[in-house]
Amino acid sequence: MAARIEWRQATLRATTDLAPDIRMFEIMPEGDFVVPAPGSHLNVTVHIDGRADARSYSTVGPCDDGAWRIAVKRLPESRGGSAYMFTLKAGARMTVSTPGNHFPLATGRPQYLLIAGGIGITPIYSMVLALAKAGADYRVLYAVRRPEDLALADRLAAVAGDRLQTFVDGLGQSIDIAAEIDALSPQGELYLCGPIGLMEAVKRAWAAAGRPVAQLRFETFGASGRFATVPFTVEIPRLGKTIEVPANRSLLEALEGAGVAMIHDCRRGECGLCALPILEADGIVDHRDVFFSDEEKADNAKLCTCVSRLAGGTLTLDTADRAA
Repeated sequence: MAARIEWRQATLRATTDLAPDIRMFEIMPEGDFVVPAPGSHLNVTVHIDGRADARSYSTVGPCDDGAWRIAVKRLPESRGGSAYMFTLKAGARMTVSTPGNHFPLATGRPQYLLIAGGIGITPIYSMVLALAKAGADYRVLYAVRRPEDLALADRLAAVAGDRLQTFVDGLGQSIDIAAEIDALSPQGELYLCGPIGLMEAVKRAWAAAGRPVAQLRFETFGASGRFATVPFTVEIPRLGKTIEVPANRSLLEALEGAGVAMIHDCRRGECGLCALPILEADGIVDHRDVFFSDEEKADNAKLCTCVSRLAGGTLTLDTADRAA
């Protein structure tokens, strides 16, 4: 059971650019300091188009000196959270939560394989530091699109040495996922954070190898899909509603903004609480969650409204909300 989080006022102490579009934020919270465990995240209040919202960012490093650190990637398809974060300067006042953790690192395993794609390196980095300190047997594979995207690579290399291997897609380099899984101890665990394509490939290879589901642990940042993020229309016949979903808002946010009562928790495509039945889609449903299986996604019976979208056109949904 995850510890209950509390919201705190805080001050931004400093920022550091780790890559052209990745920035680290050092945050000094008020009140008793909580040291985040590896895999932890902070919820941060952001302001988008005059309204307050929340975003979740993984903590970076041990954060044991009185400051919490997060790294944020500014994405072209951002709904506004990362754009807002990049406006903040040292001294800015912030509202943040105490650390939560949906991606805990287990101890005492005979071997660990850690795979990160892009900004997914942030929770993996903290895990590497903890495993190195514990003297554990581990390897870390870090894949990016361009050489300049290798945020934290130098810091990782200083700790992990030859246990770290990097892969740059633009240079024709890729992870041999099946071979890496085959080389992992039968009792070893794999920890994964990255875009949906990488996550699906690892999950398929893990299942094909006959590995126990419980030994594969993953976290998604819920921002990537197979298709470009574009506006689309949602119709809910039961409620007589037609809702426009702009490119910079999630389907869940658009539904809430239109007064549709929704149940949700993670907002990351992991828990499935926000899923709604699909009645009809005249475009391609871009399933960006890790909750539904490949078979369920192919059926197009439901979608997780917090991350999944339509690649243009009109999506017709049902909902349990019977309010007018």
